[in-house]
Formats: sequence, structure tokens, C-alpha cells
Amino acid sequence: MITYDRLYIGGSWADPSDPKPLDIRSPHDGTVIGRAVQARPDDVDRAVAAARASFDAGVWRLTPPAERIAVLRRFNTLREESAEKVAHLISLENGSAAWFTRAGQPGLTRQANAYLSAAEEFGWEETLAPSDPSSPVRSVVRREAIGVVAAVIPWNSPFSSATSKIIPALLAGNSVVLKVSPENSLSMGFLAELLERTGLPEGVISVLSADRETSEHLVSHPDVDKIAFTGSTRAGRRIASIAGEQLKRVSLELGGKSAAVILPDADVEKAVAGLKFGSLLNNGESCIAQTRILAPRGRYEEVVAALKELVESLKVGDPSDPDTFIGPMIRPDQQERVRDYIRLGIDEGARLVTGGPEIPEGLERGNYVTPTVFADVDNSMRIAQEEIFGPVLVVIPYDDEDNAVRIANDSEYGLSGGIWSADEDHALAIARRIRTGTVTVNGASVAFDGPFGGFKASGIGREYGAVGLGTYTEYKTITV
Repeated sequence: MITYDRLYIGGSWADPSDPKPLDIRSPHDGTVIGRAVQARPDDVDRAVAAARASFDAGVWRLTPPAERIAVLRRFNTLREESAEKVAHLISLENGSAAWFTRAGQPGLTRQANAYLSAAEEFGWEETLAPSDPSSPVRSVVRREAIGVVAAVIPWNSPFSSATSKIIPALLAGNSVVLKVSPENSLSMGFLAELLERTGLPEGVISVLSADRETSEHLVSHPDVDKIAFTGSTRAGRRIASIAGEQLKRVSLELGGKSAAVILPDADVEKAVAGLKFGSLLNNGESCIAQTRILAPRGRYEEVVAALKELVESLKVGDPSDPDTFIGPMIRPDQQERVRDYIRLGIDEGARLVTGGPEIPEGLERGNYVTPTVFADVDNSMRIAQEEIFGPVLVVIPYDDEDNAVRIANDSEYGLSGGIWSADEDHALAIARRIRTGTVTVNGASVAFDGPFGGFKASGIGREYGAVGLGTYTEYKTITV
């Protein structure tokens, strides 16, 4: 049993305004695996006040960038040393398969290192060459911290979502209140322990587990200067409206319904092997999952058969089992949501290739769903347009490349996507036509030094690398 009976506010553990803890239950079998107190609006007020005081006093924002980099590098080292525990906690509370949580640890290191490298090369202060050589005026351009940042993250990939926000925000000199989901109270409590050991000044960082009502209190708080949010498009729209009313800076990384385009010359066996990870990572509870599979009509049944064979080969079960590829959904309501979409696909007339709404045999105690593949899917169907957030794939036929591009772009989302082809240059040409923030070719991994984010309803702004760091700064021009 893991217990967190205090809240991490401004760099110290403090008694909560509501001492009643929340039971954290295993997605695998429903047993209580931990208890943690949850923040209420009064606790948010304390955290924001600590952040505001630390920012206004300059205890962190006026620290030289090199010193801020050294502190965040120390944090990254502490997390690396605790990689096995981090992976275990996420599997325990999220139901993410152990292979996924362990494989994600080096990615956290690369993500942090990209931010640290960007900070070392960042133009914190630059003197511009005058456009008119005869002018006596010179311009000094500074990049300064915005202020108090409210970082609000979802449950599906807590450490990655947290560090993608707090590392650049802190590198830029901001003070941060990180709001995490109740389901992640255990792993994020451990994150707070790591931050406590990092050496940040008092007031600069808080980590609060809280419900949606308390989250809205945080993002609406008048002393919050920027909101950095990852989550659903619906919640993103609400946050954007709050930010607009109060003229807060805002960045939003929202939902996705990404397409994987298998071109006619692709090696189907290799493409489907890659989609095992690109489409079904983290039990399908991933915003970047490529769950719309676009296949040429001439090879359509070949692709469908290969996906059927792949999905039926995957072990579903206890996330701690090293042989498990797909674990349970995080909560019973999420389990039912995915099962309802599977029923909807059948009602819409799609062909059920494998899977279905039945719970896998022997796993009835947990939040399990049966991985499912639909064929004969029209892109107008709800199962092709709406984010299911589970291991459900739809296979859509296309006639030619123009048709494939049109179908891929026929979505309110624009977060990710993939192209599979024997001709890399041709795949790159098709990728340029896809209206999404990231596109992978032949299963390449996402690079952390390049910007990550979405088009359309998939968000506003970018994370990762120098571009992501820049979103936590304001420009100031001083003329001399």
C-alpha cells in the first residue's frame, strides 16, 4: 500500500484542506493499491500564492540560465536513477504494460536532454545588428519568463506529460503549479519526491492531484499567467475560452485520430509489424495512436488479414507480466466507453474482423477490453472520426494517393500520422500533404528536438526542443 497523506505545495509537504484520502485502485483487478489526498480550491490558492511570491521575488527567474540548467539536469539524473520505480508505478496505477512503461524511460531522458541542449543554445539575450547603420539606436532582445504557469496533464502518460511541461517552464525561469489526475496520485507523488531532492527554491514548484472542478479553479486563477494543457479537445476548448477571457498565454496539446497510410508499394508485413507499436502503444490510450489504417483497394484484404493476425497474437492481461502487450483500461468508465464504441461500429455496419465488445475470458475483474479490428469502414463513420482511446483499429480503403490524402485529412484532428512505402522520398512527399503536426515515415520515432503539437482541433502551440522552450518565454526589446 502506497500512501500520500500530504500535498506538495511550493517545495514542501503540507497538510491538505481535506484530509480524506482517495482510494487508488488497480485497473487489473480492482484492488486498492494506494491512497492519496486530493487538492481542493483552498490548496490551489496556497500553491498559486507560493508560485506568485517566488516569481515576483525573482528567486528563480533571476537565476542565471546556466544555473537553472544545472538544477534541471540534476532532476533528470535523479529520474534516470529511479527509472525502474517510475515504470512500475505507472504500470500499477494506469494498467500500462510493463514493456511500454520500461521502454518509455529512455524517451524521458531524450526529451529532457533535448530541452537542456536547447536551453544551452537559447538566445536568452541578443543584440540586434541595426538595419540602418547610421542609426545610433541599438536593440537588445531578451527572452524572459512569463510568470506563474498552470500545467495540467492527463492520466494516460503522466511522467512524459509532466516533464514535457515542467522542464521547459522551469528552464525559462517560471514558477509552476502542476495539476495531475487523481488516477496518477502515486507516480506523481513520487515525481514530487524527486523534485524535492532537485534543489529548486521555495515556492517555485507544486504538484497537486485534483479533480476537474479544482482544475478549473486553477486555470481560472487571476494570478496564473500561462496555462499549459494536455488532454481532451472538449476540455481544451473550455480552457481556451477561460484563457481568452483573461488574456492568459495558453498552449494546448489535445486529441487525435491519426491515419497510417500504407502506400501500394509498401511491405505490408513490415508496415503491420510497425503498427503494432504505432497504433496500439499504451493499450491504445494514446493521443498519437494511428488508429485509422488506410489501405489501397488492390491490397486491402492483405492488410486486413495481416492486422487480424497481429492483433490476435497479442497477449492481453496482467500489465506486470513481461509477455503482456495490452493491459486494462485505466478505469471502468473508460472500459465501457471503448466497448460502447465497438458496439457502435457493429451498428454502423463495419465488418468486425476480430475482437468485439466481450470482455476477455478470465479477465472480468479488471478493466479489460478485447483488441478489435474493423474493416469496410467509411471515413464518415463515428468510429473513424471520434477518438476512442482504446485498442480499436479501423481499416479504410482508398482508390489512389489523392484519395488517401483526402481521407487522411478528412478529420477534425491533426496531431499525428504515418506513411509506409518502399520509396522513402515518395513517402516524404506524401507526408508533406498530410495536415498534422507530426508525420512518421516507415515507423520512425518522434524526435524530441523538433516541435510536437497539432493542427486543427488537436491543439495550439508546440512542445519539445527549442520551440517548446520558447513557448514559456516572453519577448522584451530594450533600445539603447
